[in-house]
Amino acid sequence: MSVEDRINELGYHLGEPSPSLGRYVRCVVTDGFAFTAGHGPFDEFGKVSVRGQVGGDLSLEQGQEAARLSVVSCLASLKSALGSLDNIDRIVKLLGFVNCAGGFTDTSAVMNGASDLLVDAFGESGVHARSAIGTTVLPGGIPVEIELIARVS
Repeated sequence: MSVEDRINELGYHLGEPSPSLGRYVRCVVTDGFAFTAGHGPFDEFGKVSVRGQVGGDLSLEQGQEAARLSVVSCLASLKSALGSLDNIDRIVKLLGFVNCAGGFTDTSAVMNGASDLLVDAFGESGVHARSAIGTTVLPGGIPVEIELIARVS
């Protein structure tokens, strides 16, 4: 079963990557690695699907879903750049930013939504290093922004 089939089984679908919001590209592939730009919780049509602060407007569970949607957006950009997610040997690093209400400190739990999805989709090759950083604002009021680094074949 392909990685994309596993993602579909989990209830997510890779659409076309949303257009860049500035002077950058969504993914760069160089020297055997793919680096994504920051991605938010876009739906398969490239529209922001959720806004708000985790621990305020949004619950922990809603934050975890926003993290899953954000990593799916990253995967859509990786697929576009690589032709197939099956060309990924390993997810190396996930960097996640969480838009937090005052006093919310459970950023790692929010990022578990994205990490779990990567392991479910890629198996042991989806286990990665990770940073989860809390902030009080993200572009457009999105609750989560994620960057990925992947080793490619």
